[in-house]
Amino acid sequence: MAPMSRAEVIAILLAAGESRRMGFPKPLLRIDGSTFIAHTAARILQVAPKLVIVLGAHAVRVRPAVPVDPRIAIVENHDFIQGQLSSLKVGLRRAITDGAGAVMVHLADHPTVATTTYRDLLAEYEQVAHPIVIARYNGRRGHPAIFDAAVFDELIAAPEDQGAKVVVNADPARVAYLDVADPGVVLDLDTPDDLVRAGLAPPP
Repeated sequence: MAPMSRAEVIAILLAAGESRRMGFPKPLLRIDGSTFIAHTAARILQVAPKLVIVLGAHAVRVRPAVPVDPRIAIVENHDFIQGQLSSLKVGLRRAITDGAGAVMVHLADHPTVATTTYRDLLAEYEQVAHPIVIARYNGRRGHPAIFDAAVFDELIAAPEDQGAKVVVNADPARVAYLDVADPGVVLDLDTPDDLVRAGLAPPP
């Protein structure tokens, strides 16, 4: 395949979940003296020109923790109960309005991903011809992931009960994986015990 013409990559940070198993809004948990959401936004903005943050279940509580930065746009998913893909669609529509040629999608509950991972994923996207590029650790695919404009319509049309994986799995030949030495891409932090195992502070 010939290299595709690459356009601006806008990041999307999904922070709309209910955090039921944690019992506390995960974007407001603490890491390195900051909240998950502020910490992750700062790392992403070291490599991405714009960031769309999608809030939902705890929007009123989480919004004040979002850094004040002209590069950040906040949108709300009022149908967050429909799942993660519904939030991605809300963020994607805003990113398209802002002129995105691709989006780099990440999750607010994966705060330990290194800045170099975001940078390396963007570099990989620029070099390969695949419309989907996903970070992978020890054979497990995780986040962040980049979706080119070539698959935007598929993401928007995808069934919300199946998630973005239905688009990823539709044609393995168009997916490139970036193998990284960063366990943060697959570190799920869903419960207080998960935080303890990761060496992070429990919910207040």
